[in-house]
Amino acid sequence: MIDIQQGLSTDSLPARLYASTLQRLVDTLGLQEVCAADGGPYLPLVSQLPMVQGEVGMVRVFSGGPLFRVVTCSLAVAPIQLDSHMLFAFTPGRSAVPHFTLDSVKAGEHFAFHLDLIPRLDLGANLAYMDEVFSPLTPAYEAGIAIEGLSKAHLSPRQYAIMSPWMLANRASEDAFARIEATVLAYQQHWFSLLQKGVSAAALDGATAAQLAERNLRNKRIIFDPDVDPVWQRITAMIGADAVATQRALLTGEDE
Repeated sequence: MIDIQQGLSTDSLPARLYASTLQRLVDTLGLQEVCAADGGPYLPLVSQLPMVQGEVGMVRVFSGGPLFRVVTCSLAVAPIQLDSHMLFAFTPGRSAVPHFTLDSVKAGEHFAFHLDLIPRLDLGANLAYMDEVFSPLTPAYEAGIAIEGLSKAHLSPRQYAIMSPWMLANRASEDAFARIEATVLAYQQHWFSLLQKGVSAAALDGATAAQLAERNLRNKRIIFDPDVDPVWQRITAMIGADAVATQRALLTGEDE
């Protein structure tokens, strides 16, 4: 049995949200963890900060079912009051089913989260795909943004452009953060249904598997580009360039 809670504080709201979301992934899709040679997490993360010694987190990798790969990254650095958990569940490159992602974070006294299904076709040019794959999320999206205690996260226009308009990227009060799991569950259950039934030929409108794979790789290279997402610069100072390079390679899926 996979220990979803390994290395996580049970007192952490972000860790609990991440762990419950990952547990549903593993149980629903029958995933297996890809471990390091010693049987531990794929990549332990060791602090490069002078005021913090030893391991501060881990990258975990899972595979199986209809997915290409699941990559998670947990960082818990008490001296800088950081408790961060990122999860990306990637469908195969030739699939039209979106990727699923959740970030679950506490930094200082502030909570934040990012929830989305990442499109596999340009929504501005594929109405049937948008309506079939994303429009059913609208009630969950509207319920999520209506939660009292949320405020917009500070993202650039470029970051918004490469995700979906149904993305929730918010700072949250503690009470608001404790209430978002219903929205996370709704997004995840819709994504599970897409995995099960696939995307119709009408919604694909002639898009080929090769075209989907090419767009997927280009899109992931942008999403995880340090020039687009400044979090990579902050993470590099914390865990080192080699660990960041390994993590980004897992996320972009150049080996697919």
